[in-house]
Formats: sequence, C-alpha cells, structure tokens
Amino acid sequence: MKYAREGPKRKPVELRVLDWKEMYEPISEEKLKVQGARCMDCGVPFCQGSTGCPVINLIPEWNDLVYRGRWKDALKALHTTNNFPEFTGRLCPAPCEGACVLGINEDPVSIRIIEWNIIDRGFNEGLVEPIMPVAKTGKTVAIVGSGPAGLAAAQQLARAGHSVTVLEKADRIGGLLRYGIPDFKMEKWVIDRRLEQMKAEGVEFKTGVAVGKDITGEQLRKQFDAVGLTMGAEQARELPIPGRELKGVHLAMEYLTQQNKRTSGIPVTEEPITAKGKRVVIIGGGDTGSDCLGTAHRQGCLEAHQFELLPEPPPTRAGSTPWPLWPMQLRTSHAHEEGCDRQWSVSTTKFSGHNGHITKLHASRVKFEGGKFTPIPNTDFEMDADLVLLAMGFTGPVKNGLLDSLGVKYDARGAVAVDDNFMTNLDGVFAGGDTKRGASLIVWAIAEGRKMAAGIDKFLQANRSAKKSLS
Repeated sequence: MKYAREGPKRKPVELRVLDWKEMYEPISEEKLKVQGARCMDCGVPFCQGSTGCPVINLIPEWNDLVYRGRWKDALKALHTTNNFPEFTGRLCPAPCEGACVLGINEDPVSIRIIEWNIIDRGFNEGLVEPIMPVAKTGKTVAIVGSGPAGLAAAQQLARAGHSVTVLEKADRIGGLLRYGIPDFKMEKWVIDRRLEQMKAEGVEFKTGVAVGKDITGEQLRKQFDAVGLTMGAEQARELPIPGRELKGVHLAMEYLTQQNKRTSGIPVTEEPITAKGKRVVIIGGGDTGSDCLGTAHRQGCLEAHQFELLPEPPPTRAGSTPWPLWPMQLRTSHAHEEGCDRQWSVSTTKFSGHNGHITKLHASRVKFEGGKFTPIPNTDFEMDADLVLLAMGFTGPVKNGLLDSLGVKYDARGAVAVDDNFMTNLDGVFAGGDTKRGASLIVWAIAEGRKMAAGIDKFLQANRSAKKSLS
C-alpha cells in the first residue's frame, strides 16, 4: 500500500541499439528491499502455485529475506527449487507475477528482478559453490541436449552421485540459451560461469556430438545405465506458400544463431544473413519475433515490420484469462520500443522476387470465425521486403533421426510420451523439457529437467533402497 512497483529499467533506446550488451540498468539494493516489502506473504501464495511458478520457487520467503537484507539466506531459498535463477531472472516472462495476489487490484510484485539480483549478488560474492555428492553410485547417465532442461537434469543427477555426460550437437553448450537468445537479453558469460560450477561437480560435457548420427541411440543405451532426452522442440513451424524458396526468406533460428556466433567471435560458415540496410518483415508476434526485431535494429535495418496472424489483444487483462491465469493482453517488448510497424490479423499469401531473391511480400487481412482464419474481401496488399524472418513458433521435437530410430512413442501433440516418472516406452530412456512437453517456457524446461532427473534417479536406485532418492 505504501510503495509502487518498480521493475528493471532498460537503457535508453538510442544507446542500447549500438551494442549487444544486456539492455538493463542496475538497480540499487535499497530499491530491491522496497520491492521485496511489497510482497504480502500471502496465506496461499498463488505466485508459486500451479498457475504461477512451475519450479515452485519459494517467492514469499526470498522476497522477505531481501527486504530484511539477508541475501545469503535468500540465495539458499532461491537455489532450493531452481538450478538456474540467472536464466529465469533474465528470460522468463514471469507467470509468477501474473498470478501474484497483489495483482488483483494493484501492480504485482517485481518478482523477476528480485530473483535476478539475488543470484547475481551470490555469484559476485563467491557464494555459488560446487555441491558435491555424498557418495558416488557407480551409475552412468547420458543427457542428450544441453538446454535448460538437460542442464538442470545433469546437475541434479551429478549431485545425487551419478556419473553424468551431456552430449550436445553444437560446438558449445547451452542449446537455445547459447544460440537462440540474443546477448542483449542474456550475455553468454552468464551460461559459462554456471558451467564452471557444473564441471566442478563432475558433469562431463561433450560438444559436436550428433546423437543419432555420430552415435546411435542404441549404442548410447548400451554405454550408459540411463539416457535422458532433452533436445528441445526444434521443429520450426513452416510457411508453405509460393516463393518460400526465394533467397532472403529464413527461419528465425537460422538468423539468430548466426548473429549469436558473430557476437561471440565464432566463425560463421553459412551464407551470411543480415538486416543491415534492408527492409525487414518478421512473421510471428511472439518472443522469437521480438528477438529477431531487436537483432535487426542492432544490425542497422532500414525499416522493420512485424505481422501476427491473431487479432490484437486488449490493452489490459482479457476476461477470458482472469486472475490468477497468465493474462492475455497486449505486450510491448524492448524491441518494439526500438521501432516497429506492428500489424495484426495478417496472413501472408506469397513471396515474389527478382533473380531468385525476395523483393515483395503479399498478404491479406483475416478474421477468425468458425474455428479458422478467413480472408477479408478486398484487403489484399503487398509490401517491399529484402529480408523475411519466419518466427511462427515450433511444432515439437525433431522426430526424423534419433527419436524415430529409437522407436519412442509420441503423444497426441507429437511430443515424446512418458509415464509418471518421465520414462518413455523404452526401459531406461527418459524425456523431459520441450522434447516431452512441446515448445514452452525456460522455467518449465528447468522444472521438467528436475522431474526427469528424479525419475532417472528412482530408476537407477531401484535396487539400492538405502540411497535417498531425489525430490
């Protein structure tokens, strides 16, 4: 009742688009204490419930600890449920804030920035140290994929005493954290400092290993006592329309990966994709589209447009998503602040070009009725375009290759089907994160990685009842 919400402040637009550094300004300890004081310590904290935080973060506890200046205790409470609060603090859209009880009639508590500052302070003060197992079990586990789900599972299993090897097809560890998230949202030293802790805890990392190609799934099963599949949901949603084959039309991840490599000084061997001096159209209005937009601005695009098939959301919480559900409402990202022509209810119908390269995008306005999108008569239009980025989300894990060769079963959504312990139809083969859930939030990936690790630990310790299982 005394204090207003204050979230992370972004650097001025004219400054932040000049480099690839993280775009947020630091916040003082005193301001963080004030924000912690806004937490009401609710009798039923919906922020950490099923509609709030998937990892069940102890949010009221560490809010209060920050308010009282007990930062070391706040760090312990934060790490109790979340392996990587430095990732979620920077990247999570914060469903916890959408479920905050204070948010019923006021602005919710600034949970995300408090989380972010607890963990960064912990690292800066040398409080984040390796946690070694009490004893080794002699069991071996392979984790396929090094995104947040795979890393969370690997850390949990190593701390339980198992020998864990993480296999990654890319040249560096991190999955989409490394090559899908631009540095202006999270610089890559944030990943590297956590990997140093995990290496000290005994996790072995192997890069450049494409499981299903360099080594078969069956070979992996023979070499390890258990296998965890956490390869994400990398099957991008395509746009099969005339002109898709033209140069200058790219999937978002092709574009973002290249720039992330450049930012890290890694050579790009593919044909360069850049927005410099170009008219850019981004198809898709989600976080990936926003990442493409921020990247295009920093590359020096001439102009930028973003098309979304869905109608424009209302400016405040829609009646269809009442508290404590994640609110459906219009959100303006950092990239939109930097400049963008946003258009809603637009369906792209074809691309046309000259000498094999795109020059125009053709589209029409649509309305949603009868369960489908219908073109609105006489609304066809075209737009000059030199670069089109397809950021329409992901349909699920890539099946062609490892998954199909293993013979795992899929659920109705096309994700890998598992039982209550996250084991697939194959004995000793588990799946978690987006591979099992479908494309989702980073915080869900961490939560699922932890649950999959608990399932693997239970499987490995089936005949060792004296060993306490993960929880």
